[in-house]
Amino acid sequence: MVQYNLKKIAVVPNGKDFVDIILSRTQRQTPTLVHKGYAISRIRQFYMRKVKFTQTNFHEKLSTIIDEFPRLDDIHPFYGDLLHVLYNKDHYKLALGQIHTARNLIGKVAKDYMKLLKHADSLYRCKTLKVAALGRMCTVTKRIGPSLAYLEQIRQHMARLPSIDPNTRTILICGYPNVGKSSFINKITRADVDVQPYAFTTKSLFVGHTDYKYLRYQVIDTPGILDRPFEDRNIIEMVSITALAHLRAAVLFFLDISGSCGYSIAQQAALFHSIKSLFMNKPLIIVCNKTDLLPLDKVPEEDMKLVMEMKAEATKTLIGQGGESASDEGVLLAMSTLNEEGVIAVKNAACERLLDQRVEQKMKSKKINDCLNRFHVATPQPRDQKERPPCIPQAVLEAKAEEAVEKEKRKLERDMQDENGGAGVYSASLKKHYILANDEWKEDIMPEILDGHNVFDFVDPDILQRLEELEREEGLRQEQGEDDDLDMEDDLTPEQKEALAAIRKKKSLLINEHRMKKSTAESRPIVPRKFNKDKNFTSERMGRQLSSLGLDPSLAINRARSKSRGRKRERSSDHGDGAMDVDGEHSNKKLRLRSTSRSRSMSRPQYEVVPGEGFKDSVQKKKAIKLAMKSSNKRNKDGRRGEPDRVIPNLKPKHLFAGKRGRGKTDRR
Repeated sequence: MVQYNLKKIAVVPNGKDFVDIILSRTQRQTPTLVHKGYAISRIRQFYMRKVKFTQTNFHEKLSTIIDEFPRLDDIHPFYGDLLHVLYNKDHYKLALGQIHTARNLIGKVAKDYMKLLKHADSLYRCKTLKVAALGRMCTVTKRIGPSLAYLEQIRQHMARLPSIDPNTRTILICGYPNVGKSSFINKITRADVDVQPYAFTTKSLFVGHTDYKYLRYQVIDTPGILDRPFEDRNIIEMVSITALAHLRAAVLFFLDISGSCGYSIAQQAALFHSIKSLFMNKPLIIVCNKTDLLPLDKVPEEDMKLVMEMKAEATKTLIGQGGESASDEGVLLAMSTLNEEGVIAVKNAACERLLDQRVEQKMKSKKINDCLNRFHVATPQPRDQKERPPCIPQAVLEAKAEEAVEKEKRKLERDMQDENGGAGVYSASLKKHYILANDEWKEDIMPEILDGHNVFDFVDPDILQRLEELEREEGLRQEQGEDDDLDMEDDLTPEQKEALAAIRKKKSLLINEHRMKKSTAESRPIVPRKFNKDKNFTSERMGRQLSSLGLDPSLAINRARSKSRGRKRERSSDHGDGAMDVDGEHSNKKLRLRSTSRSRSMSRPQYEVVPGEGFKDSVQKKKAIKLAMKSSNKRNKDGRRGEPDRVIPNLKPKHLFAGKRGRGKTDRR
């Protein structure tokens, strides 16, 4: 039987995209220029190639769509009926049929126009026939646009379907909505099915996997089924019916005996009897769930009678080898998914029943005789009446006994955690396995050493109280100290007071001097001339102050005038005459220097050494500048932004090295 991977079907483009894909491929992969010197036979071949290439591409794409989508008659009946329930088999076949018809029409159009092109008599006739052929092919493709869109939606939905193997070991869970089916599959498998307190939370099939006796079982969770006529059931319910009808599986019919699902036991029993024909020749187990709300032994008699009738019917569904009913052990089980009571027992019972049935069916098949001929089971026969028990050395027995005793006596950390408040309360001790001379030392507090002393020796439990006392005492001492200073100044002699004032003045001067040294040129205050209206900051005043101190003010005044901001030059006859009286002993350079403003500072030469730059002399600085300029030449030539620029330029730009070449030169494009 053909196996289909529904998740690997290629994307189906819509009609417009389909046409764009084919025509762009034709344009890219076939010649595009017809020159004047071409013979008519070559022109015909040119356009026939385009038509044939387009038809071939259409045929390949449409054939891929037809072949990748599963054929309902060739796949497993479970998948066939599932696709029919989800997508309507008639619509599905019509869509694929339209794709098949379009493929044939495109082939017929290409065949007809190839005949016409074979007898075309001019370039214009060939071109018009080619345009007509491609246009009719595109028209046929656009007409099947709705079918392509429908198949794309089906492809997306089929890609989301679970991967179910109809021939492997399967456990099927069914029953009314909200009876605990999804909770059960979440407990026994790694599936993550949404669980909510309302009906029809599960709207499709969900698959999980579990292991039993080193064998893998797939567990399928089906949507809930309601007790109503077959014609009134919706798509969600029909998915469950399809799985029950076609999958060879062990069926777990879930029964909510507490009634919290919203349906009574009578309604659930009616559903069981209406679909019991789907359980024939399948291992069937009735699972009474939610026993944490209502135990099975406390169910009312009327409901218990219905449960026992269901148990009798479940027993009849299994036919033994000799045609008799199988034993009713494990047909009716109780569990609770909330506290996980009986969950593993239900899983093991279902796997065991399914395994027994599969082995029994294989034993009934014709192939079993061929297999049995290859096996030989040796059964040893006793040769005398002497007993020969296994011989185990005494040391081994003693070692096993000691291990058993240690295993019984050993108390795990988890046990201690449960005894002492559980997780989040109990804190495991990391010191219990320390190897010390005395076991009583294990829980001692480890010393913390600071400056050669144990910190713990200086820890005082009344540290806060003592801190308050110290702060109170310090406040009192500060108050007393201020009073003492005042009293001390009153007790000083006039000479001592003058010395104290001089000391304080000297201290303030030192502080101001330090601040002036610390401040930079930018941060020093400069008084603009417009704010110096009272002439408080003038060179005359500075000269008077320096003279009063016994210093010569002429150098300071000249320096202040040379550093002051220069004014515009004014022509003066004296200055001009002085310049004219200069004879040849003075050079022109000196004249230029004299004519410039005295206050304007000269710019520093490029190679002059400034302290702090790290150069020995101007020669070394000149050499360093030349090396820096030389190293930047290559970088500037490559167009780099700086030294860290590591951009690798595109050595072959696409606009120069792509496309079809013309007849001209190709070295420079």
